[in-house]
Amino acid sequence: MGTDFIDFIRRALEHLLEAIGECNFSFKRFTIAKKQSTNATLPGHGRDRGKSRGAAGGALPAGSPGKRPRLAARPGWGWPSPRVRQERRGRSGTSSLFSPASLGASLGAPCGSGRRGGRLGFGPTRRIPEMAKYTRGTVTAFAPFDARADAEALRKAMKGLGTDEETVLTILTTRNNAQRQEIASAFKTLFGRDLVDDLKSELTGKLETLMVSLMRPAHIFDAHALKHAIKGAGTNEKVLTEILASRTPAEVQNIKQVYQQEYEADLEDKITGETSGHFQRLLVVLLQGNRDPDVGVDEALVEQDAQVLFRAGELKWGTDEEKFITILGTRSVSHLRRVFDKYMTISGFQIEETIDRETSGDLEKLLLAVVKCVRSVPAYFAETLYYSMKGAGTDDDTLIRVMVSRSEVDLLDIRQEFRKNFAKSLYQMIQKDTSGDYRKALLLLCGGDDD
Repeated sequence: MGTDFIDFIRRALEHLLEAIGECNFSFKRFTIAKKQSTNATLPGHGRDRGKSRGAAGGALPAGSPGKRPRLAARPGWGWPSPRVRQERRGRSGTSSLFSPASLGASLGAPCGSGRRGGRLGFGPTRRIPEMAKYTRGTVTAFAPFDARADAEALRKAMKGLGTDEETVLTILTTRNNAQRQEIASAFKTLFGRDLVDDLKSELTGKLETLMVSLMRPAHIFDAHALKHAIKGAGTNEKVLTEILASRTPAEVQNIKQVYQQEYEADLEDKITGETSGHFQRLLVVLLQGNRDPDVGVDEALVEQDAQVLFRAGELKWGTDEEKFITILGTRSVSHLRRVFDKYMTISGFQIEETIDRETSGDLEKLLLAVVKCVRSVPAYFAETLYYSMKGAGTDDDTLIRVMVSRSEVDLLDIRQEFRKNFAKSLYQMIQKDTSGDYRKALLLLCGGDDD
């Protein structure tokens, strides 16, 4: 009876702390201390938890010692969306939280029910889909293709008073990047004019930005984006995070080489001159492009890395950020997926939840981006596109950058993830959030509706 009563009080206290705003710091230390006293050693603790999960089909038994609460998985993910987390953090007012009716309803709800989908209980968890290799773009080589005919059509559309924007955007969004370069070459040969300069003089605003971005050679697109992210006053950390977290080691090496050739400067030197702290260190690690190759998974190393991450975050006063930087920045993708699974077994938390609690600012965003890209690059970009258009205003720079850079790579898969995770199609959201010729061009790049 005494043990049951203590367990009830512990659960009620945990619920109250979370309702106030996830003030987990003191209670987390208490829970960890209690767990350590209950379990003789950490490795044994991890094995016990794994056996309990296996016996319950993914759920912890109600009376198992040392259990830790976990967040319910969002559809298709193991971690709630930034919007949901922001809403949880931003709740104000205490009258309803501490009213007898609301408290009684919360504590009386069955395990796995309620607004957190099972924070107090331990219902079944959703499986996080494994990442596959994605090479499916919406823009492919146009056939039959005639560079001279396209160049003549573009010149006619921009010659004289007024501009035929629809002709311009139709041609440029339906040819792939290599074909656009052929058109630019034919344009200069036929008319002695630079196509990009003409586009800049005849178009304005977001449509101009989109068309000029489409004309940029694919091999310098990322280097150009990074150049402008660190150019002038201030640094665009969002661009640094997006590109360096999502590109493969081979792509990173190519970006560095192109940057040196095009701008006669070392990309690493430029980035270290504009960033600082642990955020800078992780960027430098990613810039090396030396992530381990996917040649098999060493289960002993998986166990070791999961334990190291657990000790560096949840079991430590403060956080050992270097351990997170080294493991997440250098291990192979297949290895990290197994580490994330093992970490969940050991700690009862998704790795994203620990990163959210133990780090902050630009480092937190970069670590989360790396984890999301390890799980699924298309899902990461689907989320990026969603939040570029969500709410008041549109982040057009991000929208254009992602739509252009992924249009020949994996935009079909991004559309699929978008529809699955946000209950609407990418096409519909672009249609609702943009207008005019800019919208027409984006919809052509999108390549169709998924509803």
